[in-house]
Amino acid sequence: MTKGVAILISGGGSNMVKLVESMQGDHPARPVLVLSNQADAGGIRKAAEMGVPTAIVDHRPFKGDRSAFEAELIRVIDATAPDIVCLAGFMRILTETFTGHYAGRMLNIHPSLLPKYRGLHTHARAIEAGDTEAGCTVHEVTAELDDGPILGQARVPILPEDTPDALAARVLTQEHRLYPQALRRFAAGDRTRLDLAP
Repeated sequence: MTKGVAILISGGGSNMVKLVESMQGDHPARPVLVLSNQADAGGIRKAAEMGVPTAIVDHRPFKGDRSAFEAELIRVIDATAPDIVCLAGFMRILTETFTGHYAGRMLNIHPSLLPKYRGLHTHARAIEAGDTEAGCTVHEVTAELDDGPILGQARVPILPEDTPDALAARVLTQEHRLYPQALRRFAAGDRTRLDLAP
């Protein structure tokens, strides 16, 4: 039976586009919703152009009341009855109430080789640390930030002349490879780890 996937974004949605493009043919999942907390997110227009239902839940009216914001998120998401929720550049920290509601069926992509560099500024931190490689990780979402079982990673070398922006661009290319493959495996019930070479 085909699984429904809701994708949460905050910006341009490049990973979302790759996920939606991948969910065709014999893929075990199909997109049922693209939701953003930003009304002007470029990814919302792209999703609509691809024929995927969209929704906006602006976080700003809920300032100071995260539980009310998350309750509205859950209401809108659950109206589409997704089997899987994918975070794809959704720039809001989610509470245990939200992550618990979708426990075991929510994925995230993070631009570092977790468990290294949870949170923000991952590329600058990897360069400053003198690391020789960086990359991205797809993981199941738990209550802890950028934690949870790792489903896949893709690696890139850090070059001597790299800036955070240059490294981010190369890692993003790998994100676009990794996330669709990890989602396909997860939707098919395969939670074994996937490691992609550069």
